[in-house]
Formats: sequence, structure tokens, C-alpha cells
Amino acid sequence: MALLRFFSRTLIKPENPPLLRSSSPNPNPNFRTIPFSTSFLITKTPDKFKKKRKKPESARTKPVQHDSTRISHFESLVGRDAHFRFLIRSKEFISKQPEHILRLDDAGKLYRELGFPRGRKVTRFIPQHPLIFQTYRHSDGKMWLGFSEFMEDLLDEERALMDSMEVDRVNRVRKLLMMTKDKRILMSKIHHTRLLFGIPEDFRDRVGKYPDYFRVVTGKDGNRVLELVNWDPSLAVSELERQFMVDEDRAERAFKFPVKHGKELELGEKDTRKLNLLNTLPLVSPYSDGWKFDVWTLDAEKYRVGILHEFLSLTLEKRASIHHIVEFKDEFSLTRQTYQMLKKQPQSFYLAGTEMNWTVFLKDGYDENGVLISKDPQVVFKEKLYKYADMQQMEITSGA
Repeated sequence: MALLRFFSRTLIKPENPPLLRSSSPNPNPNFRTIPFSTSFLITKTPDKFKKKRKKPESARTKPVQHDSTRISHFESLVGRDAHFRFLIRSKEFISKQPEHILRLDDAGKLYRELGFPRGRKVTRFIPQHPLIFQTYRHSDGKMWLGFSEFMEDLLDEERALMDSMEVDRVNRVRKLLMMTKDKRILMSKIHHTRLLFGIPEDFRDRVGKYPDYFRVVTGKDGNRVLELVNWDPSLAVSELERQFMVDEDRAERAFKFPVKHGKELELGEKDTRKLNLLNTLPLVSPYSDGWKFDVWTLDAEKYRVGILHEFLSLTLEKRASIHHIVEFKDEFSLTRQTYQMLKKQPQSFYLAGTEMNWTVFLKDGYDENGVLISKDPQVVFKEKLYKYADMQQMEITSGA
């Protein structure tokens, strides 16, 4: 019997032998203990040690140009437009108000019309242009916003200037109509883009003086439409065609539509240029029926590029924003690929700003310092207005 108990002790071992012997008996012999606990260690990497991923830039903030291709004088002109947005929009809006005045309480709600950011106070922007705007208290106890006497004189000067340029502005509108598919444009679109071409505010009333050029009809939706009455061959000559007559080489370099070929050809720069000219020439006139081409053909793209080149040539400052171009999307048979199309033609066009809100410049219209080669009288007046708008006190000289 003693021998049986001996064999049972040696053959039967405990399933979980204690790892450490303790002087005190384990109160719970079935609970397995671990010599060291790691529960106090941090197993998750703290945020400050994590490698932060850069958020992809949105089209709203991503610049069109890379730092290596940016042209500073064009970018500065876009910045100047932003700086004077309040001046230009407020000038246009207040000029239409009775007596050229606006109650200040109402002005604070018109952030779109007056060109200041939503959530900001209009009183923050008025003091930036003390020679242009002034505020005063009316007899009703309310504060009002209006123009200074000096600004009223400038507005009279601008109106006289527009009257003197009326024939030129009429011809610009005629050329716009001649470029369109149906030779007609909504009057509202011309009004929205009037500052681009120097068209006066009351142009809709002035067209009646030119029955040989224009006809105003009512569209299916009840909107007023401006139609072309007579085609003028002398106006149907693009700016690029004029350049071709004067400097053929320069006109040939205006656009580039490369021919796709294998690398094994190993063409030199001169031979590549000659090969590409097979695609580039002949150009398609913006005054032709290029809208009839199949939309994705080379000739159709050449036509659309020519349309935008001529469109920019007709503007006073040889540039336009995406919003101006979109206005004439249907009339000019433009596609959604207009942005990419212009980016492929850096010889003639420069895109500035962001991918969502870009401005396209016609490079031929500017010199190497970013100054317009030919300044329209209204552009000269606008630059003078900007100069006074940035002055804090009157410093008028005899040459002003």
C-alpha cells in the first residue's frame, strides 16, 4: 500500500506548477500568476511621435503654377485685383443708387455686392480709401455711405471717356457676336462682362442707335437677346492673323500642337519644330464655322484655342477670369477641358491664381515686365483711380 502511494506521487504532476515559491500559501491555487506585468506600458504611439500626412490641397487653394513656372508680375496683378475688389464693386453698386448714397446698416448686409468677405464689417474697408468714400450722419440719425466730391468728379470724367469710346466698344461687341455659333448673345451676359470690354452700364439702351449692326429680340425663355444684323468682313480678321502678316515666325510660335512620334526618330529641335508645324498650321479662324468640327478633333481644338486668343485680345487688359470665360461657354462651343487646353499652350497663355479661381493672361499683350503694351484710355483711368484709392490724403500734382 505504501508502494502504491509512492508511485502515484511520482507519476501525477500538477498541471500548473508554481513559477515562484512563496512563503505564504497561494489563496487561489487555480489562478496562474505571471512574474512581471506589462499593463503599465504604452502600446499606442503618441500623436506627437506620429508622422503627419499632408492633406492634399483642394482646387480652391492649390496654385495653378508651380514655383518653378510662376511669373511674378502676372501673379501680382491677380493680387492687385483682390486688393481693390471692395473699391470696384462698391463703385459699381453705389453708382446705381439714388443720389449715390447707401445706408450703412444696409451696406453691412451687401457683402457680395460691395465685395468684402462675409462675416466682416463694411466699416473695416471704408477707411482704406478715404479719398473715395465718406460716411456721414443723416438728419434721421442714421449713418450713410457715399462718394466724396473728388470721387464724383472722377465718375464724371469716366462717363465722358466712355462716351468718347462708344464706336470702339460697339465694334468689340460686333466682333464678339461674329465669333459666336448663332451670332447672338444674351444681353445679360454682355452686361455681366461689361467691365472686361469697357462697355458702359447703359449699353442696353444705346444699341437702339445702331440698327444696322444689332437687333434685340426676345428669346424662348423671355430674356432679351442681342443679334448680329450684318456681317462685316473687315472685322472678321483675328489679332493672330494680323500678327501673321507682320511677323510670320512669331505667329507660328503662338501655339504648339505636337505630333506624336516614337523616340527612335531622334529628331533635333529644329526638325521637331518643323514636324509640329504640320499639326499647328494652318490655324482655324475664330470667325469661321469651326464649331462644326467633331468636338475632339485637332481642328476643333485649334478653333477653340483661336477663339480664346481672340476673346482675350478684345478685352481691355488682355486677361479674363474663369467666370468671364464660362459666360460664353455655349456661344463659343467650349468644353470642360478648357483649363487643360490652355495649360498646354504656355507660349500664348499664362494661368494665374488657383485651380478653382484662375485668371488667364494673353502673354502677347504684355512686355517682359508685365506692363500692357497698348493701354486703352479706360485702363489708364483705372490705374489713376487705383493710385488715388491707396492715398490717405490729397496729394494732387499738376500732372495728375
